[in-house]
Amino acid sequence: MKVIVIHAAKDLRIENRSAEDLQADQVRIQIEAGGICGSDLHYYQHGGFGQIRVREPMILGHEISGRITEVTAASSGFSIGDTVAVSPSRPCGNCLYCNENKISHCLNMRFYGSAMPMPHIQGAFREDLVADAAQCHLISPEIPSEFGAFAEPLSVVLHGMKRAGELAGKRVLITGCGPIGALCVLAARAAGAAEVVITDVIDNVLNIATQIGADKTINVAKEQGWTAQYSDNKGYFDVMFEASGNQSALTAGLDVLRPRSVLVQLGLGGDVTISQNSVVAKEIDIRGAFRFHEEFADAVAMINTGTLNLAPLLTARFPIDQAVDAFELAGDRHRAMKVQIDFTNQSGQAKQ
Repeated sequence: MKVIVIHAAKDLRIENRSAEDLQADQVRIQIEAGGICGSDLHYYQHGGFGQIRVREPMILGHEISGRITEVTAASSGFSIGDTVAVSPSRPCGNCLYCNENKISHCLNMRFYGSAMPMPHIQGAFREDLVADAAQCHLISPEIPSEFGAFAEPLSVVLHGMKRAGELAGKRVLITGCGPIGALCVLAARAAGAAEVVITDVIDNVLNIATQIGADKTINVAKEQGWTAQYSDNKGYFDVMFEASGNQSALTAGLDVLRPRSVLVQLGLGGDVTISQNSVVAKEIDIRGAFRFHEEFADAVAMINTGTLNLAPLLTARFPIDQAVDAFELAGDRHRAMKVQIDFTNQSGQAKQ
């Protein structure tokens, strides 16, 4: 089978590997769609992020869906031909945090395409994947596989929503309009938010946010005094999802959040400096959100309703042999929101 392997920054290769043997409680999946995530881009562009570096060849990818081609007697509930979204979250189930039901903090997590441990955890950008049946969630037949591959980033968002608490009737600010920020728009709308405002520095992605239900978009590069309209009476927003990892976004958010509001940090970045006076004086709760686990089933259930407007988020799909082109486009936020690898496309033509 063909696989997409990162060796170092800007050294992405299509290689051939042997398919894995099927064990009990597992299924074999012909991967159909694989979304390029921000972490995949960090490996491709920089060879890693922070202290996490690629130290050996590693298959990338963890936003995947596909069709089951083989089952075992123990993998009940699935049949050949079923379309599934595959959760990359594979906790050990026995460590301190698994026993405390803090699954995303598993001390022995095996998360597809991660260079955190050594040896690295190989990813799922491959034509043939053997996965535990427990990782697989049925996608409705009428839902395209490319939408099923949105289950993983949507799970990240739903975990963040859980950290935020009730959103019904709340005014929500989202900073950063990448795929996670855009999915926050959809999820906040579905949760009954009264108003959703999103900021970024690129008009193209903000236009997509408008299409999927944002009440207002703000290009903060062009409207540098934007916080003034939301700062009266100590602030305006009840909940903020920070999805950019940018200090200026975080600082601006503290200016426009109301007393006893909640700020959920979704975006990864470097060290930042914040106004402790604002946090204390407004009694703002700052909460991190890391990965997900049980939210994956919730994400698939939402996608299966067919009510989420995911189509505007999908910029293009490339055949596996054009993976480098796909990664280059995915790294250009002026032209792309979400780019996927189409593992079923043998024509050699990207679909945009």
